[in-house]
Amino acid sequence: MLGRLCDSIQLKLCDIQGRLFERFTAYASEGFIRDFMNSEVAEHLDSPYNKLQWMGEEYLIDGLGDERALDTEGERHSPEVLYWIGYLYRYWACARGERSRRIYRQAPAKTMRRNYMAFHALDPDVAIDDLIEIRRQRQRRR
Repeated sequence: MLGRLCDSIQLKLCDIQGRLFERFTAYASEGFIRDFMNSEVAEHLDSPYNKLQWMGEEYLIDGLGDERALDTEGERHSPEVLYWIGYLYRYWACARGERSRRIYRQAPAKTMRRNYMAFHALDPDVAIDDLIEIRRQRQRRR
């Protein structure tokens, strides 16, 4: 199911969030991703317009660090995987109009990491549709 198209400004936000995720290689990836997607920083990025969106990833990192204690113990994903996850989550938010918290519930960090190799080269809309389908199949099995 294709959503609305992301404009060039929204695509820039996708890149900013991807670069932000990419910089968190020193932290446990799943914990960082979970904490970010449920943070006030992510809520600000979800807003149609918020000045925090244009502060750059360094400012957002500081805001997240102020909000949450980041764990260094645990598996760490590569910068490429982290960039893709961050980019795709933000693309999902702009293309489908969903909030970060809801997106994360549908496709948590473990699901994103597990499907990176198969999905990272796909069109983002196709990858999102596939992630939604994975969740539906899991729910049917329960």
